[in-house]
Amino acid sequence: MLAVLYSRLVAPIGLPLAFYLVTLLLPVITDAAKVRIKDICSFQDKQEVDLIGYGLVIGLDGTGDGSGTQFTVQSMTNMMDHLGITVDPRKLKVKNVAAVMVTARLSSQKTAGSHFDVTVSSIGDASSLQGGTLILTPLSDPGGTVRAMAQGPVSIGGFNVQVDEANKIINNYTLVGRVPGGAKVTNAISPVPGSDREIYLSLNDPDITTAHRVAEAINKKYGLAAYPIDGGSVKVVVPDSLSYPTLRSRFISDIGHRLVVPDGPARVVINEKTGTIVTGEHVTIAPVAIAHGTITVRIQSRPIVSQPEPFSAGETVVTQEPSINVDQEYARIVKLKESVHLSDVASALNKIGATPRDIIAIFQALKQAGALRAELVIL
Repeated sequence: MLAVLYSRLVAPIGLPLAFYLVTLLLPVITDAAKVRIKDICSFQDKQEVDLIGYGLVIGLDGTGDGSGTQFTVQSMTNMMDHLGITVDPRKLKVKNVAAVMVTARLSSQKTAGSHFDVTVSSIGDASSLQGGTLILTPLSDPGGTVRAMAQGPVSIGGFNVQVDEANKIINNYTLVGRVPGGAKVTNAISPVPGSDREIYLSLNDPDITTAHRVAEAINKKYGLAAYPIDGGSVKVVVPDSLSYPTLRSRFISDIGHRLVVPDGPARVVINEKTGTIVTGEHVTIAPVAIAHGTITVRIQSRPIVSQPEPFSAGETVVTQEPSINVDQEYARIVKLKESVHLSDVASALNKIGATPRDIIAIFQALKQAGALRAELVIL
């Protein structure tokens, strides 16, 4: 069903070939709906802590912070002074540097020396982080303890090309990026010791049906050993014959490889920054009529050269003359007479030629009208 949705949406839009390849893989994912317990649950001894740090991204092509961003200028001055170079802050240009906040989440399963990804977000007036490199940045937990150090090239997954104020091309959001494997653990988190006879599983996405299925999968092999406490946790009692440390570890490993079919609510996730829409298989639409009409506004500028009279003291002046064209389409209406599923919605939106941006607006309107029988999550 998911493959039908994306194949019908992608064809008229003309997305890259990679998107079609993802579409071809969707039926395989649907057929293999069972997943391992370890992929949807966390064991009791696993802890996570949020990390944060302030850093600088250097090597930008004139898209960094302006001279008016005082904390960037001060940070550069302090860094240069730490390196033994004295500079005058009033003469320092930081257009190739951007101040950023570095955020990440560290798991107790990460040992000292292991690497993980971090997210880099601009906090100044930079226009893009494209091509930048994050310099060494300490990452601390809420208690102020430094847990890791981050450094490396920033990947933004887009680009920002600007010739002048009137002519620029922007693909995706360029002020937030990631540094894959850029953080190195220096002070690992100590796991919380648990009981030798009891293990607690915490579901990553709490759901009471999934919790019961996890317990059933464990009990199918080990008897009455697992008990769902609520939608977010399952209690597992270690059998007497497996209570020894080595056997207990093998028991935990085997539990993690038990296969279950997870359940979840009907949900539509929308990322307005990138125009991405992900829809679950249980999403349905109540009887509704969709009216779709667009107004296209084109703003262009062309240079006009004004030449002075011969032998005059005038100078050649180049100005920009803007032109605005507005094209309006008549509204097109599609009626859904019965409660329909995902593929039917895709077919209806395909008939009216809706783009991803149009679909986002339509889903939001359907939710407000009470016709979208799903949870709408906007990122």
